[in-house]
Amino acid sequence: MLSGEEGPRPRSITMQVAFQLFHITDAETAVVCMLGNRRQNSLHPRSRPARGEELVSTPHLQTAARASGCVPILRRFDDTHDATELGASDGDRLDMGKTGGRGDFEWVYNDQPHTSRRKEILAKYPEIKSLMGPDPQLKWVVSAMVLTQLLACYLVQDLPWKWIFFWAYAFGGCINHSLTLAIHDISHNVAFGNKLAKWNRWFAMWANLPIGLPYSASFKKYHIDHHRYLGGHQLDVDIPTDIEGWLFCTPGRKVLWLFLQPFFYALRPLIVNPKPLGQLEILNATVQLTADLMIYYLWGIKPIVYLVAGSILCMGLHPISGHFIAEHYMFLKGHETYSYYGSLNLITFNVGYHMEHHDFPSIPGSKLPQVKHIAAEYYNNLPQHSSWIRVLWDFVFDDSIGPYARIKREYKLSEQ
Repeated sequence: MLSGEEGPRPRSITMQVAFQLFHITDAETAVVCMLGNRRQNSLHPRSRPARGEELVSTPHLQTAARASGCVPILRRFDDTHDATELGASDGDRLDMGKTGGRGDFEWVYNDQPHTSRRKEILAKYPEIKSLMGPDPQLKWVVSAMVLTQLLACYLVQDLPWKWIFFWAYAFGGCINHSLTLAIHDISHNVAFGNKLAKWNRWFAMWANLPIGLPYSASFKKYHIDHHRYLGGHQLDVDIPTDIEGWLFCTPGRKVLWLFLQPFFYALRPLIVNPKPLGQLEILNATVQLTADLMIYYLWGIKPIVYLVAGSILCMGLHPISGHFIAEHYMFLKGHETYSYYGSLNLITFNVGYHMEHHDFPSIPGSKLPQVKHIAAEYYNNLPQHSSWIRVLWDFVFDDSIGPYARIKREYKLSEQ
């Protein structure tokens, strides 16, 4: 269960000073006056404030703004989806458009919004349940992608090294990144259904082959926690560590962090929430090593470099990797999950429909657009991204967005 009885989490020195300032009327007025000049970010035009507008913080801040002659702050989003729903206190509900960056994560003290929204939508639209279950086309699409990469291994064996890396970034890495998202879908048993769970695990290892490194079994183990304990301290390993938030806080460092993102995703679970090595992980590694050795025996080292380099490069600083940032980084105060409905969904198994996915993880990515169509009033007015490239740009150059721009919560787990 979620821990809600504890007192507020101790803040960093910077956060303590800011918190005290926000309770001084003159300081509040000064802060409110500065709002509205914040530049627009990657959010869809319908989801971001118009010029001169920002999200409402608190009623007494509006009064302070009017008293000081500032332009009133306007509410843009429906009350049912504002920061209060996520447990943010009045003192914390200022917009993130400030200078100096963040000094801590955004701590909240109630449950994730997806659980309650799922119940509400299913009560109103029970037909959504018919979308749950396996996607019969997924296994054929994934198999075609795997075979395409095996053909590419044959074709690149005699290319100069510069072209190996070029095609790894421009072509092979895109397929490999897409395959990681197929493995994401398969981890929810949507390839063969829950009754054939083992088949899903084995098929994920088949999808893993072009990635070059064992990935699918470990991903499944930790991804369950990401859904069950979204934002959970020391449970959700999708959340950066404190050292990442503290160190990668300038544009140059954030670019480096994006480039090294595959390594952080691989090593973070071992530090934050280590788990025993399972039999499926051993099998995954054995199958992957065998496939790599066969490719090396047939065509040499260049195809191996093509596969592994493509996976690393395209999960780092690459347009498709914008989804890593777009999904859960807090671009608007109090909102922890965002969707993207652009064309890149066509090659990423609709991972952009991320609010819909967290509301209904057992629905295949191919059917998530139907969820949005059926329950449109629940999604159309929520913040959404319009460009993953713009997401990366804003992440790097906006001081208010960085590894610390994540919502976290403490979960109190029952003792086994």
